[in-house]
Amino acid sequence: MDTHNQPPKLMDRVKAIMRVKRYSPHTVKTYCYWVRYFIRFNGLRHPAIMGGSGVQAFLEHLAVQRHVAAATQNQALNALVFLYRHVLDQPLGDIGEFSHAKQPRRLPVVLSHEQVMCVLNQLSGSMHLMATLMSGSGLRVLETCRLRVRDIDFERQIITVRAGKGDKDRTTLLPATCIPSLQYQISIANQQLDYRLLHGNVPVTLPHALDRKYPNAGISLAWQWLFPASRPCFDDAGKVVLHHIPPRRCRKPSSRQ
Repeated sequence: MDTHNQPPKLMDRVKAIMRVKRYSPHTVKTYCYWVRYFIRFNGLRHPAIMGGSGVQAFLEHLAVQRHVAAATQNQALNALVFLYRHVLDQPLGDIGEFSHAKQPRRLPVVLSHEQVMCVLNQLSGSMHLMATLMSGSGLRVLETCRLRVRDIDFERQIITVRAGKGDKDRTTLLPATCIPSLQYQISIANQQLDYRLLHGNVPVTLPHALDRKYPNAGISLAWQWLFPASRPCFDDAGKVVLHHIPPRRCRKPSSRQ
């Protein structure tokens, strides 16, 4: 049987289209989770034969049986709207009435300066630097993990955040207290790069096929992650690369870091 002419599987199409549209890896993972959940909920039937009624029942289930938060239900809806509009080419339109998850009204928790300093004093090394940047520069966790050497401008004391929320770039202030630690972190990145050049020539991951346009970018200091993962991994093409530290590591820092 010739498999070369067979159409790609549904989840492969979902991932491919999201990458073409430059969705973040986190969003790709989240949307794929909801699409799989939706298919399992409907007895493994193909989404193309279910349409709005299947989506309506699924959202009702999330609110009534699963008691999910409003943001979670909206996330699931967004994933399914994307599936039908961009993958199946069957826009959902009006899916009818369904129970909406309740949106609780809560005041945000804001730590005092003393509480922030107490938290920072419990951290050390790169974790302390990351937390200080998030506190002093207003960076999100993922934005901090994605920082590269080229994003730090010591002369103007600014940080460039690339492909942040909404896939938008922005600049933010670089706290003066972070400069010595950042300079040290860059020197560590340089040492790690020299080591990798001598042992396998492992490049860092690059955005949007930049490695084809600039083949040496992945092994240049400017493109190195400030906070790299502890070990290399395989990218989608099966090539050994070095990615940034996963955000979950920042939420549960090791006492050794």
